[in-house]
Amino acid sequence: MATIIIPTALRPYTSQQARLSVEAATVNDALFALIERFPALKQHLFNEEERLRSFVNLYVGDEDIRHLQGLETGLKPDSELTIVPSVAGGSALLETDQPGKEDLIVQERYENLQLSNEEVLRYSRHLIMPEVTLEGQLRLKASKVLLIGTGGLGSPIALYLAAAGVGTLGLVDADIVDETNLQRQIIHFTSDVGKPKLDSARAKVTEINPHVQVNLHETRLTSENALDIMRDYDIIVDGTDNFPTRYLVNDACVLLGKPNVYGSIFRFEGQASVFYAKEGPCYRCLYPEPPPPGLVPSCAEGGVLGILPGLIGLVQATETVKLILGAGEPLIGRLLLLDALSMRWRELKLKKNTECPLCGEHPTQTELIDYIEFCGLRGEEKTTLENTVPEISVQELKQRLDNNDLMTLLDVREEHEIQISSLPGIVHIPMGEIPDRVSELNSADEIIVICRSGGRSGKITEFLQSIGFRKVKNLVGGMNAYAKEVDPSLPTY
Repeated sequence: MATIIIPTALRPYTSQQARLSVEAATVNDALFALIERFPALKQHLFNEEERLRSFVNLYVGDEDIRHLQGLETGLKPDSELTIVPSVAGGSALLETDQPGKEDLIVQERYENLQLSNEEVLRYSRHLIMPEVTLEGQLRLKASKVLLIGTGGLGSPIALYLAAAGVGTLGLVDADIVDETNLQRQIIHFTSDVGKPKLDSARAKVTEINPHVQVNLHETRLTSENALDIMRDYDIIVDGTDNFPTRYLVNDACVLLGKPNVYGSIFRFEGQASVFYAKEGPCYRCLYPEPPPPGLVPSCAEGGVLGILPGLIGLVQATETVKLILGAGEPLIGRLLLLDALSMRWRELKLKKNTECPLCGEHPTQTELIDYIEFCGLRGEEKTTLENTVPEISVQELKQRLDNNDLMTLLDVREEHEIQISSLPGIVHIPMGEIPDRVSELNSADEIIVICRSGGRSGKITEFLQSIGFRKVKNLVGGMNAYAKEVDPSLPTY
């Protein structure tokens, strides 16, 4: 029997099963056997025209089946079919010199540089490596790397690139350090809570290596500023956590001809690659379009193992250094997958899409676009859906609870979230199970839908409205807002 490997993001729809065996002669047979067993998966894999969604990739072994026979690709009894969707992450290197040796750091940039005696001592373990030597360390000193984001991925990347001796490190971020960051964003300390992330990150980078020039870009990357910010850097490292910025970074890198060192994380799983359109595929070759808002949960919704960004971030830092040195085999044309629960690394081949609108043979997109519009409104922290769903504030809910008003409190979070904090008397149905269990709700009742911060509950409110529920409201801000504004004895998370 063939084996289907299910990614973490889709496991809520397979009763948390990671591997499934099916009798199937083709990929198409396997997928339909899968959705016959788990009908809720269908909307995540196929669109309304029964076509495989553009943000879902399928691999048989390590081969992308889109470049074989598609869904009609045959399966052997021992075949492994891997589903690789976008998570809130070409050919192999062409017959050219490896990038970095001459084109990324041109000789004029480093030939007149010198290392001080202190720098020679600091980098001595590099200098004695034949893959680095004095010339390689000078390349590092001459290099300019832009890191988008100083969060979970950006923290280890910034620290290790600084320690390695990257001469100029640009940091892009506009956020403030929050207590929820400290579980994984190791560049920020408890004493930094409330400070701009850039100030916190610069202090640590400078402390670990005062020879690094740190350029701060305290702004959110947008279509208006991306090209200007990225233009003067050699390599762009993507440490973002949202689809609009991820597509923006990719597109700007293609237009500027720069390598994009990519990483993404979710719960216990991560992805890493190097997208460099001069030598292989770009991110759009892998995922032409983003998933619709709400279909792929963010880390704020689904969580992430605090150590995971370190594992993936260190891969990104390693790839960045390799590109600068022109050493080894970069992850161009390869996607590295990590399942930290089983501690298994897998590698899949990526091919350049000749019809890619950005880097294909006949590109149709020659400038940056509106990426919020392209990716759609999304995010757990967004408490309303374009103001289309009825709402109730936490203060109003508290007043109605005190009055013992008759209503149903529908909590759509996961079971482990309910254990953190909840209101008494709730009806608990996880978000992914609502379509199959909607018969447990009475459309004549007034229903207040609750989640962590209002995003998931807003989507369920909208869904229930669409199937005829008329007395349903979304709790603005969710349980976190209730804890902050009404009952401080409850924890926030």
